[in-house]
Amino acid sequence: MSALRNKSQVRFRERAELLDFLLEVSAVMADTLDLDQLMANVAEIVSQVIQHDLFAILLHSERQGGLVIRHARGHRDEIVKNLVVPLGEGITGLAAQTRQPILVNDVRSDPRYLNAMDAVRSELAVPMIARGKLVGVIDVQSTQQNAYSEQDRALLMLVGSRVAASIDNARLYRRLERQNRMLRTLTQLSQEFSSTLDLDELLSRIGKSIRTLINYDAFSIFLLDWNQKTLKHRFSVRYDKRVELDNIPVGLGIVGAAAEMGVPILVPDTLADKRYIDAHVGIRSELAVPLVLKDRVIGVMDLESERLGYFSEDHVRTLSLLAPAVGAALENARLYQELAQREQRMEQDLAAARDLQSVLLPRKAPEVHGLEIGIGLRPAHEISGDLYDFFEHGDECALIAFGDSSGKGAAAALYGALVSGLLRTLAPRRRGPALLMRALNEALLERKVDAQYVTLLLALWEPRERLLTVANAGAIPPMVARNGQILRLNATGVPLGLLEGREYEEVRFEVQPGDIILLYSDGIQDEANLSDEEYGRCRLAQLLAQVGAESAQGIVDAVLRDLDQYGEGRPPLDDQTLIALKVT
Repeated sequence: MSALRNKSQVRFRERAELLDFLLEVSAVMADTLDLDQLMANVAEIVSQVIQHDLFAILLHSERQGGLVIRHARGHRDEIVKNLVVPLGEGITGLAAQTRQPILVNDVRSDPRYLNAMDAVRSELAVPMIARGKLVGVIDVQSTQQNAYSEQDRALLMLVGSRVAASIDNARLYRRLERQNRMLRTLTQLSQEFSSTLDLDELLSRIGKSIRTLINYDAFSIFLLDWNQKTLKHRFSVRYDKRVELDNIPVGLGIVGAAAEMGVPILVPDTLADKRYIDAHVGIRSELAVPLVLKDRVIGVMDLESERLGYFSEDHVRTLSLLAPAVGAALENARLYQELAQREQRMEQDLAAARDLQSVLLPRKAPEVHGLEIGIGLRPAHEISGDLYDFFEHGDECALIAFGDSSGKGAAAALYGALVSGLLRTLAPRRRGPALLMRALNEALLERKVDAQYVTLLLALWEPRERLLTVANAGAIPPMVARNGQILRLNATGVPLGLLEGREYEEVRFEVQPGDIILLYSDGIQDEANLSDEEYGRCRLAQLLAQVGAESAQGIVDAVLRDLDQYGEGRPPLDDQTLIALKVT
């Protein structure tokens, strides 16, 4: 947080400062999974850049049906403890429902405003979205009219887009912690049930474990299919032999009635109960206990005996105690089985996506007059969010694009594919990198994707003049090696797909024969060793100065080998992409 305190309270003097701030926000968000500490960190971050008198982080609660305040500054205790804002009500509720930021310069003239304090005049509410779902809302209020600008809204959106995933992860982590405590308790009650995730084996173990408590003549488990409103027979034994039974509609028979009512049903005499279905010959008493998980019936355990009135209320209490453990174990096994099937399908999809990306991203360096080119790409996952491409630009000129989509994996790769497609459409129409960059930004904003943006560097190569014209939208500036010395092109800009009306500057650089221009993603310099020390720009610069005599591809291969040595065999945490351009 110390670096954040050095930031301007409201404005950033240079675009580079904004990028530094966003990196620092990401670093602070990744620092903890403790939800309370994370909330305090978010509050501190916002306080450094946006003035406010009231601050609140409201999280979406499906159970309570709206937004509840999870962290606040300046609000009254009774509001913090008791307020539940339905989606669509108030400024925060509307921001959550529409998933769009709302800025109100004078709340007195806005009927949507929910009065938190009479002196409040301005309010800014920004939704937090992670993985396509609503996480909550960051809300700031001021006693000054017109306290917040469009820049404040854009800045709070940037903060919200980064903290949303961290908050969602922290909540998930907390839920997992609660579930783990529950599972540990269940393990103590019935370790046998949780010792396997194989559904067939688990069903058999449940049947054997129940018999050590209650001596039955027949035992069955039915799992409920809500879509078909049918209890599907999953497991049944009679005198220790497996038998097959028919499925039972919900509401039919003792088992169907237990599922429909959601309570145990004890039948001392089956001949006296019209609901009884004669599935096993000679049965005189029956006990059906619903398996309930999170207030939802997922199945029924059914015990039968040839003895009249064999089952008692003690048996009902015993099975009712065990039923949640059985239900949880069955649900976990079912989900594990389903997850395994989904994972297999996902691996197949990712393999297909990897093959498709290998077509979209040129793995072989094209022939560009005056340049020797080397390419290296190592995704952190199956597919990469990094992107690059080469375009002919007439008169032997070439346009080189190099970028990085926010995030990792499939979402980043898809967004990168969108950018690549737009590049292929727009690049032939515009000669200047700055004009092309502006057109790309406008096109991405027309196709706005929550929490997605791309950093991009465009370099126009003119071989006759040996001139490189560069425009940058948040990418790492190129590293240039000349006669063993390292130069840096100071080109900066705001990432694409974030802010409207952005203009981009061009930097013109005259190269010399033998110059090496290295384009690289942050996964290169952020690579860490076992001591969590980053590879860094300095080590990369030293290596580039040493291997300058190599071919362009040789330089790329040398960097990747050095990264492997530095990382000591660990897989990359982020996509690693680099392109070496050597002036011939």
